[in-house]
Amino acid sequence: MSKNYRNGCVKLGDTEMYYAAFGSGEKKLIVLPGLSDGLATVKGKAFILAGPYKKFMKNYTVYMFSRKNKMPENYTIRQMAEDQVKAIKALGIEKTSVLGVSQGGMISQYIAIDYPEVVEKLILGVTTPYANEVVKAAVGSWIEMAEKKDHVSLMVDTAEKMYSKAYLEKYRKFFPLMALFTKPKDYERFLRNANAIMSFDARAELNKITCPTLILSGDDDNTVGNEAPYELQKGITKSELFIYKGLGHSAFEEGKDFYERVYNFCERE
Repeated sequence: MSKNYRNGCVKLGDTEMYYAAFGSGEKKLIVLPGLSDGLATVKGKAFILAGPYKKFMKNYTVYMFSRKNKMPENYTIRQMAEDQVKAIKALGIEKTSVLGVSQGGMISQYIAIDYPEVVEKLILGVTTPYANEVVKAAVGSWIEMAEKKDHVSLMVDTAEKMYSKAYLEKYRKFFPLMALFTKPKDYERFLRNANAIMSFDARAELNKITCPTLILSGDDDNTVGNEAPYELQKGITKSELFIYKGLGHSAFEEGKDFYERVYNFCERE
């Protein structure tokens, strides 16, 4: 594999944190994925995951991280942020832009709150400042499905709450088949990630985020709700907001210029 696509891991205490890296630029972008990381890590997937970041590769080195392999019981979003910063520093990264999607956006908020010296710019995609009623209903139902090991229902319901109506009409019939290829050996990792979301609430500390922040969301989000991006914008002083009309929690996939917006924001002086 070329230097533009690298797979690695960082040692954290008695465990590791996998990452996939792409690009060779001096600037850095850290990407933190959502709850799907609880089902499958980024291990060995640098070439596959690099697709949306082709424009970044000349000027940036992009690191996409999974959560650490061994997660303790009652592991919190804030603790995830602490471990993430340890991994960032272990790679010798002193300052970076951070893109957090969904649960990754929750972790990113605490990175910017607790470690402002690390974050140059913050991009929050389809995320929320706390576990509101929409979040608790969605994630709570997924926890129940995972506890029952009902993987088909888990994957179908996740897709139904994530994608736009147009996408669902086109691909809905394939969801049960796709579920057959994504079932994990067990659900412990997923459940610890999901339970961390249920107690998340950063609202009282959003004013501590002082770096320039871009918030990207859809106007039909059935996973975090439609008020979440406006609450983030209200709480973060140096923030700007863009809403994709007709898209929901999959705006980072379905929004055709999502990564173009991220790139332009990172490059802006």
